[in-house]
Amino acid sequence: MTWKATYEAWQNYTNLDETLKAELATLAKDEKTLEDAFYAPLEFGTAGMRGVLGVGINRMNLYTVRQATEGLARFMDSLGEETKKRGVAIAFDSRHQSPEFAMEAARTLGAHGIPAFVFESLRPTPELSFAVRYQKAYAGIMITASHNPAEYNGYKVYGEDGGQMPPKEADALTEYVRGIENSLAIEVLSEEELKASSLLTILGEDVDAPYLELVKTVTVNSELVKEMSKEMKLVFTPLHGTGQMLGERALKNAGFEGISIVPEQAIPDPNFPTIKSPNPEEHSAFEYAIRLGEKENADVLVATDPDADRLGIAVKVPGGHYEVLSGNQIASLMLHYLLTAKKEAGTLPSNGAVLKSIVSSELATAIAESFNVEMINVLTGFKFIAEKIKQYETDHSHTFLFGFEESYGYLVKPFVRDKDAIQALVLVAEVAAFYKKQGKTMYDGLQEIYATYGYYEEKTISVTLAGIEGSAKIKALMAKFRAEAPTEFANSSVEIAEDFGDRRRVHQDGTVENIDMPASNVLKYLLVDGSWIAIRPSGTEPKIKFYIAAVAPTAKEVAQKVIDFEAAIQKLINE
Repeated sequence: MTWKATYEAWQNYTNLDETLKAELATLAKDEKTLEDAFYAPLEFGTAGMRGVLGVGINRMNLYTVRQATEGLARFMDSLGEETKKRGVAIAFDSRHQSPEFAMEAARTLGAHGIPAFVFESLRPTPELSFAVRYQKAYAGIMITASHNPAEYNGYKVYGEDGGQMPPKEADALTEYVRGIENSLAIEVLSEEELKASSLLTILGEDVDAPYLELVKTVTVNSELVKEMSKEMKLVFTPLHGTGQMLGERALKNAGFEGISIVPEQAIPDPNFPTIKSPNPEEHSAFEYAIRLGEKENADVLVATDPDADRLGIAVKVPGGHYEVLSGNQIASLMLHYLLTAKKEAGTLPSNGAVLKSIVSSELATAIAESFNVEMINVLTGFKFIAEKIKQYETDHSHTFLFGFEESYGYLVKPFVRDKDAIQALVLVAEVAAFYKKQGKTMYDGLQEIYATYGYYEEKTISVTLAGIEGSAKIKALMAKFRAEAPTEFANSSVEIAEDFGDRRRVHQDGTVENIDMPASNVLKYLLVDGSWIAIRPSGTEPKIKFYIAAVAPTAKEVAQKVIDFEAAIQKLINE
């Protein structure tokens, strides 16, 4: 069916939602935008889907939510009645239409006789992961667009272990979703019918309380927290999202008292009025936190994204101002403290393992190895970390200690199987208290780590290429790098070239090895000096990302390497 035929089907659908009908009438005057809204379905991939809110099959709206959920329901139908009876947990964040989308998902499941466990109000993504496990549900749905701008929303599907669905199940689910030809024809029950049929359970404090009880176990040195609870000052901003609801309670439960919440950003607001982007990796997101931090003379500033799975921090540096750290730096500080504290307490297991994505810093590897802890690399996507945790529970080969991705996602304890900014918030507070007790800042701690392990610096270059043309350009760029593999970057030779798409590792001497990981559209170049470059199209956004990871003996040298590598990448893109 052509995009025009799809558009006409929507135009002629008499029961079309009134808001979408009005938008469709306005859109009719702009053929280019109209084509973009209808040229192809919003892509449903292994991480779910994410897109701009609006009318059309390439937008987030109640019909695309129904289609995704109908696919999940049909997948569960194929697995039998016992699976269906377990139901699906559903949570949502502070974005536009999130509560409505959550209920649409429940109504769609209900038409298949599948129970839904829906939170009474907005909740963080990690609590949804926990709820799937706690309710023993078969799956979970999180309505969120993570850290995207206000005009976006999204839909993520979780498996029975609380992690995002692993590839095999995700691929099967995707086939069901894509097999639905007409999202307008999907049958749903009313909310009243759901309640009458006992297919709707509302969740709230009955899940909050056990989740927060487990968050208490994140604290390693309770005596340290008790001693420094008032002295260590922390400023927290949830950036108008879900983080404040459980984050403040988690900090207080841990024993921290010197906590200040940024008042202008404490209230959930889908328009994110005080920030350009609700992304804690961007310096501008800390503007209000810095203002309050200077007033309170805070030791650390912490921000969580709208669904509270990602966390960023700013630390005080010499001169008294605050500097926003990278996800790799935050993870290295957390990991170094965690392993130090566990070693001192005698609780560091002999088979301990840390998990990280292939595009995350090797500084964490150096730290782990210095404590005789194994570092295990997985593909990008926290579901791969969750898969390993599940494996370790079965074969007991390792004890999970910490997992992270450079994109500001961390997991301390595996009662959640996704990034958990609430857990990370509690651990960061303890790390800040640790350095405060020594008369140091977290910035001082980071410099000590560099002095011990070497200077590591990373940078991610995101190139946004939206629309039909953008998608084609991204594919062409990846094809170009595969056809003409670089042999050096900024005069540093490529020692090993890894293509995770065909799972081949090619050494400089021509030796070829297989990569023991699932196939993924990622290219990585390991350089002779220990640095590396990686290229990966985003799975949820119209972006292609270039990852730079430099290592050198001094801060000056490593900074220059990043500049040189970025210039080399830009040259390759332009060519």
